[in-house]
Amino acid sequence: MAATRRIEIFSAGCPVCEDTIQMVNRIACPSCTVTVLDMNEPGVAARAKGLGVRSVPTVLIDGKLADCCAGRGPEETALRASGVGQAI
Repeated sequence: MAATRRIEIFSAGCPVCEDTIQMVNRIACPSCTVTVLDMNEPGVAARAKGLGVRSVPTVLIDGKLADCCAGRGPEETALRASGVGQAI
């Protein structure tokens, strides 16, 4: 059996997600399998949370967050430092 690279895209169906899906499909090689996962489905969202997905679109390659997608998303500390939660 030939080796394959498993690429999963967590998407909410927004235009940015659609652009990412198109880009990944464009650059994928014949040994890549690309799957789009709908974050509106509770099971997909639960799996994403367990993997540390914090924003969409997010790409996993062979079950690991791609470097471009790791550590993104809102963080409470940064929001508070920007004034969220503080009276004006």
